[in-house]
Amino acid sequence: MTPTPSSAPPPSGPSVRYQPDETPPPRLALGVGLQLAVLNIAAVMLIPMVVMRAAGMPDSYLAWAVLASVTVCGLTTVVQAFRAGRIGAGHVLVMGTSGAFIPASIMALVEGGPALLATLVVVSALVPLVLSWRLSLFQRILTPAVSGTVIMLIPVTVLPFISGLLSGSPEGIGTTGAPLSFLVTLVVIGGLALKATGSLRLWSPVIGVVAGSAIAAYHGLYDLERVVAAEWIDLPRPSPPGLDLGFGPDFWTLLPSFLLVAVIAAVRTMSSSVAVQRVSWRRKDRAIDFRAVQGGVAVDGVGNLLAGLAGTVPGSATTTSVPLTQLTGVAARAVGIVAGAAFIALAFLPKAFAAILAIPDPVFAGYLVILLAMLFAIGMKIVLQDGLGYREGLVVGIAFLAGVSLQYGVVFPEHVSGFAGGLFANGMNAGGFAAILMTLFLRVTAPRRSRIETPADLSELKTIRRFLSDFSSRSGWGREMADRLAAATEEALLTLGEDAATAREDARRRLLIVARREANGAVLELFVAPGDENLQDRVALLGEVEGESLVEREVSLRLLRHLASSVRHRQYHDTDIVTVRVEAR
Repeated sequence: MTPTPSSAPPPSGPSVRYQPDETPPPRLALGVGLQLAVLNIAAVMLIPMVVMRAAGMPDSYLAWAVLASVTVCGLTTVVQAFRAGRIGAGHVLVMGTSGAFIPASIMALVEGGPALLATLVVVSALVPLVLSWRLSLFQRILTPAVSGTVIMLIPVTVLPFISGLLSGSPEGIGTTGAPLSFLVTLVVIGGLALKATGSLRLWSPVIGVVAGSAIAAYHGLYDLERVVAAEWIDLPRPSPPGLDLGFGPDFWTLLPSFLLVAVIAAVRTMSSSVAVQRVSWRRKDRAIDFRAVQGGVAVDGVGNLLAGLAGTVPGSATTTSVPLTQLTGVAARAVGIVAGAAFIALAFLPKAFAAILAIPDPVFAGYLVILLAMLFAIGMKIVLQDGLGYREGLVVGIAFLAGVSLQYGVVFPEHVSGFAGGLFANGMNAGGFAAILMTLFLRVTAPRRSRIETPADLSELKTIRRFLSDFSSRSGWGREMADRLAAATEEALLTLGEDAATAREDARRRLLIVARREANGAVLELFVAPGDENLQDRVALLGEVEGESLVEREVSLRLLRHLASSVRHRQYHDTDIVTVRVEAR
């Protein structure tokens, strides 16, 4: 039975009308899904067009590369909406071609042609696949500070393209049409997003784009001839270039650039997966499901593998659906399915392609300004979700400034532009790698942590208590702190133990406890085989259960909440990680 969505928006902003696991009316899902497709299709087409033209590829191959990109992005967008095992995020997550791959892809085409590009893309697709398989191993490096910084740098990286969209007008056309259509689009979407409610807010992006396009058409900026000349239906003519298996010097020279960019693209997909969960559920304190993040990154790898076999530019998950979900309040998976299906359908409809590409650049610029403003705010929320200490704040600040400085050529532009094909001339790449390297440095140079590994069984509590007592003594705390640490660990194990019944009886679960000291207390990390329920959510929902379970299930949770200053539960496919913070008195 489909849950009934809440209709009362909170005072602080728009409500989520339909969560991912709810079914909206078909017309609503169709409308929002088509919005998402229409507002993303041009960007999906633009990047392979830029790459192929810059590399001097013939028009026949350019047409195939664009068609392949749209089809792959459509298929992977549909897959993201589902969640089958380890594949798919189960959220509305639009897949697109990645601008981060532009310089490396151009160099591959110039040096070795489409076959070399295809080989490099296929090899780099292993990066997100490996990350998705063992994401828990990288969770201490790919932190909310790193993910949030990458999202905050997306507007910084895209701003030069907005400037290009606004500059110049077709020859013989007045100069007032471009700024006027830009302002109309910006004001209409922004005004409706701020004040409109209900169905009017749902359609604010389309209303703004249509209004801006009408102004542009009045000033002669909308290319109607292009639409009229296009065919209604045209079957694709596949022409994949094949793979270059010679592995010559060009391959080994360009491989590091592709692997580095693949890491950044995977981080962007992780950031997008986290961000879309933040806006897709009514409970704003809902724990992030990192199994969904793993599924999203896995689809990223599959999509890049398909893109490589087709010989086109690889991609990653975009964040476009995040502000649109926040704007419309519709996060149902059906929207992602409609958007992906529309991508695939548009691949066979040249006239529809032409109608979208005929929308003037200033109109797209007005729409992008609203999206970028919302993305920046979402990035800040992700950075702040676990608190922002001195070190984390320094990581975010330095990484953000590095991204801005290198994006706009403030620091040694002549050297930056020549390194790795201009990899770090992209602010998102530079800032993302800076944040990763600083976080890695902090982890490597951190004080040695105490650890113990035992069977995940309550009979081992005596051993665990002895370990925590020794840790407390070495940290300069007394017996009281040792007892509180032991009690918090015991209550966490008791609560996690309720999921043990769902595990296979022949599999003896192992428990790894890592303890470290912080300025005002201790942090315990419990690594254990995965369960079904999220402990963090259960602590947040205390008091909402009824009857017998109120006594049997809430006692340990209430004690844990009393003993710990915070409880965070990250669930991966291969392990569960419970982080418990206990303040020293």
